Amino acid sequence: MLPEDILLTDQVAIVTGGGGGIGRAIALAYAQLGADVVVADIAPERCEEVVGKVRALGRRALGLAVDAMDAGQLCEMVEAADAAFGRIDILVNNAGGVTGRPFLEQSERSWRRHIDLNLVSMLAGTHAAAPVMIRGGRGGSIVNVTSIEAARAAPNFAVYAACKAGMVSFTRTMALELSQHRIRVNAIAPDHTATPGTRGNRTGPVDPASWPERSPEQRDAFARLIPLGREGVDEECGRVAAFLSSKMSDYVTGTVIPVDGGTWASSGWFRSRQGRWSLVDGLDFGPG
Repeated sequence: MLPEDILLTDQVAIVTGGGGGIGRAIALAYAQLGADVVVADIAPERCEEVVGKVRALGRRALGLAVDAMDAGQLCEMVEAADAAFGRIDILVNNAGGVTGRPFLEQSERSWRRHIDLNLVSMLAGTHAAAPVMIRGGRGGSIVNVTSIEAARAAPNFAVYAACKAGMVSFTRTMALELSQHRIRVNAIAPDHTATPGTRGNRTGPVDPASWPERSPEQRDAFARLIPLGREGVDEECGRVAAFLSSKMSDYVTGTVIPVDGGTWASSGWFRSRQGRWSLVDGLDFGPG
């Protein structure tokens, strides 16, 4: 193993939802490792901010205002990337979002929008980008951003979780279908991560300084829910995505890596205030 095995020098990456949160962190991680980046986001001002940061790192960047719920716009995104750079090596299907409510209170329009944003966007993006990767003959990497909700019940997020489960299945199937072209397909599965969306910064520039601070009660809840004792940060997802697109993971395909501080592994266990693990939050069943 050599240090340069993590580098992505002169590769071209497309990141959907790249203007904020996990997508932004992935785009910047790729640029730090030498990739040129196409930043696609529904918010043009967010694209511009990330494009500026990528260029400040000495890499080429293209910002595109893209509504990920529009398959036609995703095709145009790939065409623009191909025209600008002549190649595509990496695709990150990151665009997504959720509004929580019980399924029976969710309108058909709402759940269809959730499906278009969280599932169909991945299908359309992959369908458009994979042929360009195949044409290049260099192999490639597709990273899908799912969630640990794909693997457990998710009350109030039924449609979102179903979409994320679909992403996991699609990841594994594409890993087989594209393997002959040396295109690896993997996914990361975050959980509680500090992003603009989770901090109320849903529109406009990403400004962490404007985000409300977590209350002491919230910080205590995270410390007891998450085995590693804290909420995640988006850069941690960026680093895992970069690993999955680098030579370091040349023999890794069809896998899902939780980036969640251990919440998927804990499967409902909470750390009590006495420091012991319990299946019921707030109760301590004694030594264990």
